[in-house]
Formats: sequence, structure tokens, C-alpha cells
Amino acid sequence: MLTLDDFDFHLPDELIAQHPASERTASRLLHVEKTSLTDRTFSDLPRLIQPGDLLVFNDTKVIKARLFGQKESGGQIEVMIERIVDRHHAVAQIRASKSPKPGSRIVLENAFQLKITGRTGEHAEFFALELEDASDGDLYALTEKHGRLPLPPYITHAAEIDDESRYQTVFARQSGAVAAPTAGLHFDDSMLAKLRERGAELAWLTLHVGAGTFQPVRVHNLAEHRMHSERFDIPAATLEAIQQTRDRGGRVIAVGTTSLRALEAAAQSGELRAGPAETDIFITPGYEFRVVDRLITNFHLPKSTLLMLVSAFAGCDTIRAAYRHAVEQRYRFFSYGDAMLLEKNTERTSNAV
Repeated sequence: MLTLDDFDFHLPDELIAQHPASERTASRLLHVEKTSLTDRTFSDLPRLIQPGDLLVFNDTKVIKARLFGQKESGGQIEVMIERIVDRHHAVAQIRASKSPKPGSRIVLENAFQLKITGRTGEHAEFFALELEDASDGDLYALTEKHGRLPLPPYITHAAEIDDESRYQTVFARQSGAVAAPTAGLHFDDSMLAKLRERGAELAWLTLHVGAGTFQPVRVHNLAEHRMHSERFDIPAATLEAIQQTRDRGGRVIAVGTTSLRALEAAAQSGELRAGPAETDIFITPGYEFRVVDRLITNFHLPKSTLLMLVSAFAGCDTIRAAYRHAVEQRYRFFSYGDAMLLEKNTERTSNAV
């Protein structure tokens, strides 16, 4: 039985990156191959990619999901949008001295009003919100105009001008995420061009990262944990590119755990399917990967579902050794930190939790 303690490790606070590297490709890269750990820089990546390989990127765009306002009673609140459902509806976390009640209203940024229609989520931790007055506009435009960039909770400074660009990938196109697909932050246009020159192909999907990605695992027995749900969409062109990669003997490389989760979720029926869907897939050691051969990812939080995912992908012992090495060698952790290139451990047969 897997427990939360199996995925704990000591991380010195000073290794949590508070700002990005001077350039996107200037981060370090730890290449992890079973018992082999090689220290590199991210600019080395094209030399580690073979002609005919396919890199799959998440093109989601982070919205300005953090807003401040007041309850009808006048009490101050902070709202973190979890997802915009449509032009007039959203789901959000609300911080207040006293939680607002269903049926009440809130005013955000002295600009627009929302009605709280109820509670939702696995632990009712989110509020369902409705923009009642259509003349106010739509939530996509309102959050973009009045909201603030939602940096992760372990980044201690408020969003600055540099964060507006650096906490966004250069290929972000589809608005809807409240957290960045951070492995993609290491790529710039020059890197993408070098990968193509190397003979690799690039493909895209969209998974809108929700605020639930930062929710802690609240159970000791991992079999009892339920993941938050996230929306994703895999274009038919990406599915075709994956099939062509398989036909020519190339490898499918997921850029980030979000790309991996979308691809593996879309293949749960046994056949990879294109189109929009939702996933609450929880990948833990024992999972049999159907699509992805290699993974580019950052270093993750102790006891997090993402640490469990990479342990499933590369092997628990391998990841423990890699993280020990990363701490000893002073790698930078989390969203603005350094990256790993992981090779898939094929010595598994059972399924996920």
C-alpha cells in the first residue's frame, strides 16, 4: 500500500526558486536514466533529442485569475478563479474572514458583481459564481482587465512586470489556466527552431491547469485520494503526429506533467482519442503508460501528486536518487526552477490507483 510518507523529502527553503533564470534556456537540466544522473543545462536539450522524435507541448494560457473585492456586508475577500466555465459562470476559491453564503453577492475590483450560487468540489472548497448582469461583459475579458497573475503559493512576491511574461510560455494560445505548465517555461523560440533543425517534430494540446494542482493530498492511504478534474483538448493533428512517430520508431516526449496527463487520460480506453474531455486521472507507481516515452518536467513539491506521477514514470528509487542529487547539487525547485529529462521505466505491469 502506498502512503503519503513514501513521497516526502527534505527541501531547504532556499532552493525554492522565487524568480526565473536570466534566460528561459539558462536553467539547469538533470538527465535521469535509471541509475545514471547527468548534470546539464537546458540549452543541451536538442542534443538529447533524436531525429523523428515528437515533443508534445501544452499551449494553455494563464489567465489573470486573482482578484480582490468585498462581500455585501463590506468584508474584504480574495478570489482565486479555479476555472471559467463560460462567459458568465466560474468556479473559484474565496478567502474571507467569514465564508460568503450561497445567494449572496460579491463585488470584485470595484468593477463587476457576481452572485454566489453554491459550493462545489470534492471537499466543497470551491464556490460557483454567476455574472448576473450581461452588460458587464464576460468573465474572460473582465479577469484580463481587472485581475492579477496568480503566482503559486510558494512564490512569496506579488506578481511583477517580469512575471507577466516569464510565468507564461512563449507558445501560450488558449486562455483558461490558473497555473502555468512550468516545463514549457524553459523553451524560447530559438530552442523550438533548434529542435526542428534537429529533425524533431512538435505538436500541441491544451490542458487548462486548475488551482486544484496546489491542493494538498489529505489522506494517508493514496488509494483514498481523489484528483481534481481538469479540461483538456487533443487536436486530431496531434493524434496523427503521434501515430506517425510510432510508425517511424520515434519517441513521444511529453513536455510537462500536464501534457503527459492529457495524453494518458485520452488513452484510457486503450485507444488514444482526439477531442475535448475532462480528466481526474491519478497516476501513481504501478501505472502502465500507454503513450509517453520520455518526460521533461520541473522538480515537484514533497508529498504532491506530481511527485507521485514522476515516480510512476521513472521509478520510485530512481526519483528518490534524482531528488537527493538535486538537493545536494543545489538545483532550483518548482515553477521557476530547473528541469529534468526522464526516461520511462518499463518494469511495471499493474494499473494506477
